[in-house]
Amino acid sequence: MAGSNRAVREEQDSLGTVAVPADRYWGAQTQRALENFAIGIERLPVGFIHALGIQKQAAARANVALGGLDPVLGDAIVAAAREVAEGRLDDHFPLPVWQSGSGTQSNMNANEVIANRANEQLGQPLGRRSPVHPNDHVNRSQSSNDTIPTVMHLSTLLALRDGLLPALDHLAATLSGRAAAFGDRVKTGRTHLQDAVPVTLRQEFGGYSSQITHAAARLRRLSDELLPLAQGGTAVGSGLNCPPDFVPRFLDAIQALTGLPVVRADDHFAANASHDVFVDLSGALGGTAAALTKIANDIRFMGCGPRCGIGELALPANEPGSSIMPGKVNPSQVESVVMVAAQVAGHHTTILHGAAGGQMELNACKPVIIHATLTSIRLLSDSARAFADRCVAGLMPNDARLADLSGQSLMLVTALAPAVGYDRAADAAHKAAHDGTTLREAVLGLGLMDGDAFDRTVDPLALALGPDEDVRRV
Repeated sequence: MAGSNRAVREEQDSLGTVAVPADRYWGAQTQRALENFAIGIERLPVGFIHALGIQKQAAARANVALGGLDPVLGDAIVAAAREVAEGRLDDHFPLPVWQSGSGTQSNMNANEVIANRANEQLGQPLGRRSPVHPNDHVNRSQSSNDTIPTVMHLSTLLALRDGLLPALDHLAATLSGRAAAFGDRVKTGRTHLQDAVPVTLRQEFGGYSSQITHAAARLRRLSDELLPLAQGGTAVGSGLNCPPDFVPRFLDAIQALTGLPVVRADDHFAANASHDVFVDLSGALGGTAAALTKIANDIRFMGCGPRCGIGELALPANEPGSSIMPGKVNPSQVESVVMVAAQVAGHHTTILHGAAGGQMELNACKPVIIHATLTSIRLLSDSARAFADRCVAGLMPNDARLADLSGQSLMLVTALAPAVGYDRAADAAHKAAHDGTTLREAVLGLGLMDGDAFDRTVDPLALALGPDEDVRRV
């Protein structure tokens, strides 16, 4: 803002006077941070800012209930904080991720914005810091060191509940729907990317659906570990300046505002100083990314060609694939999934280093941990939905190609081994490969069995379904 012609007002903090843009709700400490941390363009995710609004509402309600905050001021704080939670004041949170590792600047950003907005609602000019004071009233009974980890947990819980988990459920259902639609179309199984015994598209896509369901289940289990909140530990975990009954009132308010069954951290010193749960969660996010990549790449392989590759599936033609080759269609949704997975893997490294970056009574890498966590969750949420709707839902089987490839597979020989022995079955496979014939022709040529016997023994669908057909169909 310095050097511009923008109108400013003067605000005070403990270091002196600061010029703040006149139309902004933030105050002196936010302005100092904005000037001191001119690093990059990455801001803390809006989900984190909105959760700060929820946290400040709950704190004000608790302070009013305990008699520590005038109800008129409390109502004004709650109203202003609600606007933050609803995303109506996003433009007033300009700070980058790369700030104080405690997130103090972002906590004060929230305190100043809410105080100024509350004072405006009470008929006072911006910057007066009265009757609502950012520290004395908005930040009452709190410290940045317990507020920021509390908001880290809240924003992550909400992002999982309202974003990623529904997206994964949607993808799993879409995969399951395609499995049912594909039915018992037989295809060549592949291990080591080499021909293997037959499978059906139903089995393959049912497996993909289960893989995503399991990934979501892991994330749900880890969500429970985010329910304990740090609020009440204040600066170092001892609870200094926090009234004894503040935390129960605060938790009740959070539950009412979010529906989350949050509880008090069993050890506030650990809650302030460590964020190990985010390492575990990030590992599960990485596992989800790995599952998405595996499934996406399988679909890419099955759709490659379409004429000069495997070509078992036809992928949706979402957009032209080439600026030079007319009519080309690329597996763009698959490529998007793979890139998202690469970014999530990078974020896991960041979170791991950040969680190891605590010293004594504080972890001083909170902003980068929550930025990486929420960004990964958002990327996976968006990617899972796009992949489901713009790729999986539109997949179509190429029946002629499926039949052609499964009929040519020499690994059907596996069914012969119990009847003619492993070595003689291998002879048949080698002969078919050498002569360029089908396995049936090779078996008949070696006199291992007649045609009717071969057809009874080597039925691709029966081989795919196996002896537990009824179980597999459930």
